[in-house]
Amino acid sequence: MKDHVFAGFGFGPIQAGLFVHEAFQSGNFARIVISEIDAKLVAAVRANGGSYYVNIARADRIEVVRVDGIEIYNPQEEKDRKILLEVLSQASEMVTSLPSVSFYDAGQNSVASLMAAGLQSSRKKPVLIYTAENHNHAAEILEEQIQKKITTRPAAKYQFLNTVIGKMSQVVTDSREIAQKNLKPLAPGIERAFLVEEFNKILVTQCRLGDFRPGIEVFLEKEDLLPFEEAKLYGHNAIHALLAYLGAWKGYTKMAELKGDGKIMKIARQAFLGESGAALVKKHAGLQDVLFTEPGYREYAEDLLQRMTNPFLDDTIERAGRDPRRKLGVQDRLFGTMQVVWQQGVEPLNMALGAAAALVYLLRRGKENQVPENLLPGPGDPMADFEVEEVLRWLWQTDRLEPYAPLIQYVKAAREKLAPLLAR
Repeated sequence: MKDHVFAGFGFGPIQAGLFVHEAFQSGNFARIVISEIDAKLVAAVRANGGSYYVNIARADRIEVVRVDGIEIYNPQEEKDRKILLEVLSQASEMVTSLPSVSFYDAGQNSVASLMAAGLQSSRKKPVLIYTAENHNHAAEILEEQIQKKITTRPAAKYQFLNTVIGKMSQVVTDSREIAQKNLKPLAPGIERAFLVEEFNKILVTQCRLGDFRPGIEVFLEKEDLLPFEEAKLYGHNAIHALLAYLGAWKGYTKMAELKGDGKIMKIARQAFLGESGAALVKKHAGLQDVLFTEPGYREYAEDLLQRMTNPFLDDTIERAGRDPRRKLGVQDRLFGTMQVVWQQGVEPLNMALGAAAALVYLLRRGKENQVPENLLPGPGDPMADFEVEEVLRWLWQTDRLEPYAPLIQYVKAAREKLAPLLAR
């Protein structure tokens, strides 16, 4: 019985290739509605009768799936905004899938404003609100933004859910690349194709709305999501970045090329299992979840190493390595993982190799990453010709590097080892 209504904010590959696709596949939704400010995208899907296409990268091929019956509206248009508000007063499941949490309260008709109006309506049914942004506390941030805008107590129950989305995806906008990869565009009239991997084990916060049964039934609920978010950041994201930066240093352009490089894959496997895995299994052993056991984490790691280098996903080194300033953050996937590993009494030797390669990647692209001139290496070998501490002071915006002294020493040692270790 179709007794659910879906409302999504943002229409990128995760929204289209995961949430909307699963809502459509479930057969449980009377309406599937999207709020999207890209007028060209809205027009293309509408002109296609509310249908769109997603390319799914499987282990042996790319499969094109079609999703039908979608309503899509632009909240910047007054007529569309009124329809969205009516839908939000009925929605049983809402999903934000935006570039970052900073978009929650951006603009006059912000996501937070629209959701607050929907929650304050005369709704009777409870509603789940999934946050799909890559942030460990996205649900709490969105709830705080909405609470500031609520003036009357909503009658219906609602719950904000964090998510751990390990599904890799990309947007292809170059017409030649779309043709080369034999992808199906999102809809006729728009040079944009969504490519997502088939992986679908999505973790979400446990629903606590009494007898409410979500319309999207495939997600795996966890009472405490934070350990799994750590596995995503310090496992999946960390090793993905390590592979990209080691691959860039060695001159590769595609992630799939790394599959045949035994030296790089050995470093990645040792970092994943012997460092990230050893630390997280030790840290979260008390959960008694299969992931945080040696065989469970090994299965998780081996599966990801295969998926990260899937030739049908056709991920590029450039895409996987983009935004090195953020990824080199003190609490992010490289140094954040090294800290967790070190705190659990494990030496982050292989993660340090990834961090050293990432620093070289950053400095080789110094101008586009707004690195100060005085930190850029000279015309010699950039692997040796920079001061690690000075670069990290600028990156982390701090003069207090003492707490990170052991990690810095690991990176300095790794810089000396990297060239001979990865010599062709």
